[in-house]
Amino acid sequence: MKSETHNQLHVFFLPLMAYGHMIPTIDVARLFAARGVKSTIITTPRNASTSSKAIDRDRLSGLDIDFRVIPFPAKEAGLPQGIENLDDITSPEFISNFGKAVQMLQLPFEKLVQELRPNVIVADMFIPWAVETAGKFGIPRIVFHGTCLFSLCVFESLRSFQPDINGKRMSFSVPGLPDKIEMSMSELPEKSSTTTQFAEVMERIRESELQSYGAIINSFYELEPAYANHYAKVMGRKAWKIGPVSLQNEDTVVKAQRGKNSSVDQHCVLSWLDSKKINSVLYICFGSVSRISNDQLVEIAMGLEDSEVPFVWKQMPLPEGFEDRIKGKGLIITGWAPQVLILDHPAVGGFMTHCGWNSVLEAITAGVPLITWPVFGEQFHNQKFVTKVARVGIQVGVEKWNFWIDAKNVSVKKEKIVKAVIQLMSDGEEAAQMRNRVKQLSEMAFTAVKEGGSSYTNLTALIEELQVNIKTST
Repeated sequence: MKSETHNQLHVFFLPLMAYGHMIPTIDVARLFAARGVKSTIITTPRNASTSSKAIDRDRLSGLDIDFRVIPFPAKEAGLPQGIENLDDITSPEFISNFGKAVQMLQLPFEKLVQELRPNVIVADMFIPWAVETAGKFGIPRIVFHGTCLFSLCVFESLRSFQPDINGKRMSFSVPGLPDKIEMSMSELPEKSSTTTQFAEVMERIRESELQSYGAIINSFYELEPAYANHYAKVMGRKAWKIGPVSLQNEDTVVKAQRGKNSSVDQHCVLSWLDSKKINSVLYICFGSVSRISNDQLVEIAMGLEDSEVPFVWKQMPLPEGFEDRIKGKGLIITGWAPQVLILDHPAVGGFMTHCGWNSVLEAITAGVPLITWPVFGEQFHNQKFVTKVARVGIQVGVEKWNFWIDAKNVSVKKEKIVKAVIQLMSDGEEAAQMRNRVKQLSEMAFTAVKEGGSSYTNLTALIEELQVNIKTST
């Protein structure tokens, strides 16, 4: 119910302009609105238009939620006109320009804060200047982390202990964690101008988090209890675990329209899946930012053909003649895919993923085990969580952190792909154990977001704490 009280809490939500960050942030804003909070999502015109349908439905149902748009300074930052989202960038040379554009949003954002006077700012981890803005107006800034607590703990351990990643040892144990986690040097960024910039960004993020009120995490306590405790007690940071935030999208239409409009008719996808046996289909998607080389795509295509496992693959471009050869056996989606809808279908029994946290959590929520194919960022950390901590997936064999594609780079040959697909999709004991574990975690996820569950209770506690702050500051 919408609050009618004089002291209604008003929260600004500021997502990074990338779909992997926007989608969960908007889900968080909707969760707050469903609890009587006035939620205002700040983004740019093109990005607002892609998510307007869900917000329009929420407003019609009586929730106090809306967008406010600020112009994206593409031209001023040296970007091609029309680019407002990280997913639209086609060359690594524009990454720093995009970061410059995000920095330039601070002034127009502050004008909106001055005009609308929110009580709280929830800003993406990749917008560290939000803590400075919040300080100017004397309001709390909360970080939204688009990854899991495990990954954040790994980052901090690597930073604090600084293993000799340029030494002769090929692998090492990440120190100070609840579990023994082995990593190889190749799974970390090499020293280069690009990765040095990435490291500098991560340090600014860390510093801004330490100055923030706390963090919102799209996870749930039962999924990673040891790391929730480590984050709070060892790292000394405050966090509210309120996920999986995707679970508020219960309606089929809402699931299909989450993010951008799907490039394929949802009924066609569901009809195709309906024709397949339970747990027989492998879903393959490497996210909206990760890039796979053409030569690697050929290996994947040959591996899928040789495995003879039915599949849905969100990918373009494809090797010549591939679609004709796999008619009936595979379904190709060449644009935006309704991922949650696909994962929820009983025919889907496995997910080959780049290990972005949204994808990992959506698979676990749907009770689907994974084949891990990390590319960059924290994705190798997430792979360790999937395979070593939660034990709900297997590695395909990618060994090297790769910020951008190399046109001739082939990380995994078709033989390894076939082996991983058959291993996951078989009726063997190992696959059965993974399915049992992920089903149990799925049940825990649904319990967590229900009234009385851990995530539900955490969100209640956060809202009540912020409301107390309003009363004491007025």
